[in-house]
Amino acid sequence: MQHSSIHWFRKGLRLHDNPALLAAATDCCCLHPLFILNPSSSQAGTNAQRFLLDALQDLDGSLQKIGSRLFVVRGCPEEVFPSLFHTWGTTRLTFEVDTEPSARQRDATVAKLAAQHGVEVIQEVSHTLYDTERWVPGAVSWGCGIQPQCQAHLSLSHPRVLALNEGKAPLTYKRLQSLLATLGPPEKPAPALTQEHLQGCHTPCQASHDTDYGVPNLEELGQDPTNVGPHLYPGGETAALTRLDALMERTAWVCSFQKPRTAPTSLSPSTTVLSPYLKFGCLSVRTFWWRLDQVYQGQQEHSQPPTSLHGQLLWREFFYTAGASIPNFDRMVGNPVCLQVDWDNNPQHLHAWREGQTGYPFIDAIMTQLRTEGWIHHLARHAVACFLTRGDLWVSWEEGLKVFEELLLDADWSLNAGNWLWLSGSAFFHQYFRVYSPVAFGKKTDRDGAYIRKYVPILKDFPAEYIYEPWKAPQAVQERAGCLVGTHYPQPIVEHGVASKRNLGRMKVAHARKGNKSPMRHQAHFTSSCHLSCLSLPQAPSESHWLVPQWPNHKGKSPRPRGSEPHKDVQAVVSYGSCTTCPVLTHFAQPPCINPFPSPSLRLATWLLPPPQKSTPTPSTCPKKVCHPPT
Repeated sequence: MQHSSIHWFRKGLRLHDNPALLAAATDCCCLHPLFILNPSSSQAGTNAQRFLLDALQDLDGSLQKIGSRLFVVRGCPEEVFPSLFHTWGTTRLTFEVDTEPSARQRDATVAKLAAQHGVEVIQEVSHTLYDTERWVPGAVSWGCGIQPQCQAHLSLSHPRVLALNEGKAPLTYKRLQSLLATLGPPEKPAPALTQEHLQGCHTPCQASHDTDYGVPNLEELGQDPTNVGPHLYPGGETAALTRLDALMERTAWVCSFQKPRTAPTSLSPSTTVLSPYLKFGCLSVRTFWWRLDQVYQGQQEHSQPPTSLHGQLLWREFFYTAGASIPNFDRMVGNPVCLQVDWDNNPQHLHAWREGQTGYPFIDAIMTQLRTEGWIHHLARHAVACFLTRGDLWVSWEEGLKVFEELLLDADWSLNAGNWLWLSGSAFFHQYFRVYSPVAFGKKTDRDGAYIRKYVPILKDFPAEYIYEPWKAPQAVQERAGCLVGTHYPQPIVEHGVASKRNLGRMKVAHARKGNKSPMRHQAHFTSSCHLSCLSLPQAPSESHWLVPQWPNHKGKSPRPRGSEPHKDVQAVVSYGSCTTCPVLTHFAQPPCINPFPSPSLRLATWLLPPPQKSTPTPSTCPKKVCHPPT
């Protein structure tokens, strides 16, 4: 049978490794590549919308080169499709699997509509490395004879990864690795759609195509183009593959890449910045994985997960698996893995944080970069997320999630929610007594404050001694710098030492209410070392989070006594402004003097990592030379 096919682009805005698109072109006499713009379903800001429009323009151009076109339609998919099925005489609908809860509900509704119109539906997995949506790999088809209850059964079946874990999401990285080890490496990418695939197939286009179905501009979407920032990261498959090719040529950099060693204050990205392209599907994650594998194969040694580039893609998989299975993953109430916390409702503090007006230059520089460029380093994300929530302002992580969803180019639902859960100490990460200092952390990689001078230019003439704490500068210094704190730049909205100490007590209360008198102590080492922003997806913290069976004190001698409280009995407790050990963390209960990843020589194919091994601490920013600073 020769089909009249619609391929529905949502994510997956590419021709390479797009098995659903290939399925649409198989036994096809008429192909309509479709994208539906539904403004009511997106919270994306102007920068992210520009990236999307870039990607659509690039996709349309690529389709034109092989004799097809992209059809852009506006509206709600559930309302648009019945008309399109009738007008275009559609017999087959294909699209990529989307694991987000709202997308799954939408897709189930569209599948029912398709069945009512006698349209076959094919879904293919290509946005994740593994199948996180159903039991059996390959396409799921709903023909006109499938009953709604059968569709519901298919949509509710446990993801394959979850099935290996008794239907539950793996809550540690190491557990995910052990599950994936049984599945083997990810599938190889599907071939890119070419003119050969479209032989005997045509895309009907009228002279009015650009008017009727063309890609709109920002003004047509109701956006002010003057609000966009510098065009640093153009969207689209072409830009994605060009960026990937350039990175893969840096063999030594790829093989030695370790996320914690990258700098949040770098004036040019120290990671890959491929995360926006992965989020929109301009770059296939499987293509990225196997390109990395080709580089690794030619080298005797390379970095290993979780800090390597392969490791970052596994972090992405970790949060996708969690988001696909944990109810209410993007909120506190009704989320079974989320700590229930009585966050403050403080719109003034939230606004100051969002607008970069907290009075802490490092925090304000990060938020300014985010608002203007749409991307920030993963450790910068950690710092501002901790500051908003458990560190200083005690504002709900859900509010921060909304801001990131609006401003980030790479605001991926599962990753955004998972990392805010982590960074706020609400799930996955239980060492809540470890807090980023909004002053000392930035100094670790940028003591002179070049990053602050770029993004908070009102402070550019402050001497390095005061650039992170301008309120401490004498009046004469402020006058010479042309910036009076409290007039031209705000005073700190909270006193970090006081706020962080108060919030530590509040977190303790929340854990006690849950029944956990103290943080989880005896877990397998579980690092966030990055996952995602090299990539740079919003990431779980990398505050040297090695969760280890023992808690050595700063002299490296005795483990923590059973039942003791970490913020009371360890010598390394620090109070801001009167640091007794390491100034980088405000509360630093266990120095990361254990390196759980001692550069194993095993190939990545072995997947499982060796157990933690002690290593000699390396002096760095710690004034007493006794511990590594957080990464």
